[in-house]
Amino acid sequence: MGEPTVKTEEGRGVTPSPITHEEADAKHVATGASRDAATAPVDTTEPTTGRTPSKPVDERTPPRRDHMWLRRARSPRRPRLWFEILLIAVSYWTYSLIRNAVPERRAKALENANWIWHAEQHLGIAVERSVNHAVNSVTWLIVGMNYYYATLHFIVTIGVLVWLFRRHPGRYAAGRLVLFATTAVALLGYYLYPLAPPRLMAGNGFIDTVVHHETWGSMASGNLKNMSNQYAAMPSMHIGWSLWCGLTIFALAKAPWTKILGLLYPTLTLVVIVATANHFWLDAVGGMICLAFGFAVSYVWYGSLPARLPRDVDADGEDGAGRWSRAFRPLARTGTVAPPTARDASTARGGSVTGTGSAAASSASSRGTHTTSS
Repeated sequence: MGEPTVKTEEGRGVTPSPITHEEADAKHVATGASRDAATAPVDTTEPTTGRTPSKPVDERTPPRRDHMWLRRARSPRRPRLWFEILLIAVSYWTYSLIRNAVPERRAKALENANWIWHAEQHLGIAVERSVNHAVNSVTWLIVGMNYYYATLHFIVTIGVLVWLFRRHPGRYAAGRLVLFATTAVALLGYYLYPLAPPRLMAGNGFIDTVVHHETWGSMASGNLKNMSNQYAAMPSMHIGWSLWCGLTIFALAKAPWTKILGLLYPTLTLVVIVATANHFWLDAVGGMICLAFGFAVSYVWYGSLPARLPRDVDADGEDGAGRWSRAFRPLARTGTVAPPTARDASTARGGSVTGTGSAAASSASSRGTHTTSS
């Protein structure tokens, strides 16, 4: 009887042969057979699963088109000046239109104001009237606060937006979204909870400082009062916007004195809105809640706070879909994605063209795997 036959099949490991290396060499010499590595069985099994791969994996497959659009929209990109100017102008016009279109409901607004005033007295924080009278006694100070209330609310906010646009373009869109979301939810507050400012509460001793000193200080007083909704005091967007400016400056500015100014701005704004009798303390709390909502919206959309996003990005975004589109622009003409070659696949893995199959062939050749029959 002869030696048992040892068969090899593609996709299976080679069964160890009982023939020793010396006997194999002797047989090769006697028969003149050549030990060619190219004819040796190759182990094509995957090291982890032990199965033959059904098809090559294309590591360059682009994401789906709908996912590409969403990824692009949620990726920070360098803003365009003309678009931002148009967007801010249209947004502020819409905000003013909706705010002034909210029904004033004077009786309900005064009722809510009385409730808040009594609630603050019960809590022991009803000091608005004392601050109003104390600051009003210093003419130059209260007149300066009137102009502060009417102007810096817009000047500083626009200034911070311009600073973000120029120095932190990668964080601009996220910061702008915080501001827009804050303002949008404030409009809902104006509609659901009309509130009269303290200066319009007759019989409670508050002084309308703009009327008293005959200064141009508020669109809700004097000759301009008919152009604005006077009963939209809750929440205070003077606090919402100024706190957004202060936190943005504190988080992104490098100079310590600039950070300090960033924190002082909303603090001084809080004193101004109370001293001019335009808001209660609780109106400021409402503005802070709206700002927290704005930050939450931005975090959900961009996956991070504005200060933690990259400072600068290209036109397509730091991690946006623009790179995918550039990488697959040549392939888009044919509508198909070519499968990777052996060299491409090995290069993507950081290796050489020689793979596991070549190593297995060399190993099998050195051991001299043979087939014998009885």
